[in-house]
Amino acid sequence: MSDFDALREALRVSPDNVPLRAHLAGQLLAAGQAADAEAEYRRALALAPRDAALALGLGEAFLAGGKASEAAVTLEALAEQPGRPARTLLAWARALHAEGDDRAAARRYRQAVSEDGDLADPAFADALGLATDADEAGGPAFAVGGRVRAAADVPDDAPRLDAERSDVTFADVGGMEDLKEEIRRKLIYPLQQPDLYAAYGKRAGGGLLLYGPPGCGKTHLARATAGEVDAAFVPVGLHDVLDMWIGESEKRLHGVFEAARAEAPCVLFFDEVDALGASRSDLRQSGGRHVINQFLSELDGVDDANEGVLVLAATNAPWHLDPAFRRPGRFDEVVFVPPPDRAARAEILALLLRDKPTAALDLGAVANKTDRFSGADLKAVVEAAVDRKLDDALRTGTPAPITTKDLTAAAKRRKPTTADWFATARNHALYANESGLYDDVLAYLDRR
Repeated sequence: MSDFDALREALRVSPDNVPLRAHLAGQLLAAGQAADAEAEYRRALALAPRDAALALGLGEAFLAGGKASEAAVTLEALAEQPGRPARTLLAWARALHAEGDDRAAARRYRQAVSEDGDLADPAFADALGLATDADEAGGPAFAVGGRVRAAADVPDDAPRLDAERSDVTFADVGGMEDLKEEIRRKLIYPLQQPDLYAAYGKRAGGGLLLYGPPGCGKTHLARATAGEVDAAFVPVGLHDVLDMWIGESEKRLHGVFEAARAEAPCVLFFDEVDALGASRSDLRQSGGRHVINQFLSELDGVDDANEGVLVLAATNAPWHLDPAFRRPGRFDEVVFVPPPDRAARAEILALLLRDKPTAALDLGAVANKTDRFSGADLKAVVEAAVDRKLDDALRTGTPAPITTKDLTAAAKRRKPTTADWFATARNHALYANESGLYDDVLAYLDRR
């Protein structure tokens, strides 16, 4: 009897033994049996749905089995949970790399190494195009106190950010018509008709904060905003700003805004802005408060006008953001980005399937089966259907188009990853909503 057979026999006697089932899943994954490991992790999570280690194992099993999209969705949701293992970020980076998104993968990799220096993987870093040369003493580039640093001991004065021209517009964003119009009114029309807005004392520029469950298109919407006005798009991550050296984070943040001002018109996008702008009352060290004060100063344009700089930010946890960011002139517009509604889900599915072979599809029927699915969830559904058709084609030698049945079957095997977010958001909306910030969340939940 093999070790696997012994473990399965033990589970037959004690089917609800989560540690035993997790051990079997881990052993299967280590042996390269990704599909069997995935199945065991799913069974374990059904018994312990909030176990972060099990969710991480499932994500790694997806990745080992070539299911990069499902891995990315699973690991992104896990990364938002407090107390999750730092290895989550490394696994997420690998999933993003497998999907071809090396920019995002590099950001997650840096974040993983900053939390746990032992996670540094020079070969993976090299694949992402990150410098990992040894410093003069012969040590690795990622070495000081678990913080990412350059090979030299003196950090650069300014971050190296790449301004890009987005080829994505609102036409590539399924649904979200109210959100699009909100962004047009706040950010786009002032750029397109500056004289009209100037007559009322309004300038081109400003800030908009997008919040909602992960995977619902906040970053995609920001990129499309830049495409709408043919503006430079500058995405800024946590590790483009934060530095271990005292005072350097403030300099880097100022450099970010300086680069955006030089590129105006420009969309400056801060992902996970709550990590940079956490409530100062929760911070024990003064360094973090200094960074927040610098951020607020840059938003105000105290020393430099932000004319033509559109500042968008996204967060999955607005309750952690310092209230000062929501004052007029900063992120005075706070917009809830919910999971797509039925019509939007059908549009998103159509966009995801436009370059794939399909039969006559009833996307409305698929949309009916995917309530509360995020855009990322829908992408995982499409990828799962594609994987199934590829498996069939490899077996029969004949490719077949994707059908409505394929999509609904793939959707039936998934649950929306937004559920945990709404469980947390509901508590804040019910018990910490004096300003009415989360009224949109309550309205959305009441409609369900």
